[in-house]
Amino acid sequence: MAIENKVALVTGAGQGIGRGIALRLAKDGASLMLVDVKREGLDAVAAEIKALGRQVATFVADIADREQVYEAVNQAERELGGFDIIVNNAGIAQVQALADVTPEEVDRIMRINVQGTLWGIQAAAKKFIDRKQKGKIINACSIAGHDGFALLGIYSATKFAVRALTQTAAKEYASRGITVNAYCPGIVGTGMWTEIDRRFSEITGAAIGETWNKYVGGIALGRPETPDDVASLVSYLAGPDSDYVTGQSILIDGGIVYR
Repeated sequence: MAIENKVALVTGAGQGIGRGIALRLAKDGASLMLVDVKREGLDAVAAEIKALGRQVATFVADIADREQVYEAVNQAERELGGFDIIVNNAGIAQVQALADVTPEEVDRIMRINVQGTLWGIQAAAKKFIDRKQKGKIINACSIAGHDGFALLGIYSATKFAVRALTQTAAKEYASRGITVNAYCPGIVGTGMWTEIDRRFSEITGAAIGETWNKYVGGIALGRPETPDDVASLVSYLAGPDSDYVTGQSILIDGGIVYR
């Protein structure tokens, strides 16, 4: 197993992509600290990981709060006996025309998607350095971090920012043996996309499901993405085969955006 006896922390682990990533890393041999803003979902994912024979702990935290993120990392070390990998997965979407975005909406998504990722980078890097060890920092980006999408402008801006943080952190921490990379999914069948589809329907008048079908129809490989597809790339980034990869925001979208 590629990461046996390693300790990994995954934010947004109570559902969707985060759940898929946590389960894959557990199958790869890691012990898991599961973090989410709500208790709901965490216990169920923890039970799945225990059934795989892996150690698991849970922690409720709002990633927009720097102190809570640092405490989650500290708790992972205390409960699981180490700290080797962080997956800054948690984030939110926002569907809104640029002309109609409010200051409150901008503030909320920036605090979660950008600042939340930054606090995860900071907390993990500090822990790796304090422990005098190498480490893996893996951030959630998106195809919207490579292309700006209509009605997803502020969301796209946050994901472009995650790419910038990923590149910068890779440069700043490389001498410490810390790699920093990001994964960029496309159209994943999770609750987030259900909400995106609903909001497109409200704004554009499209029927429910029409926006989903439109975007899925543009995927070269001919099917929507699953959390397991994303987790496969994260597994690579978390393991030793990616030790010479850093500063990259890797597209995993089935063929939508090409770089």
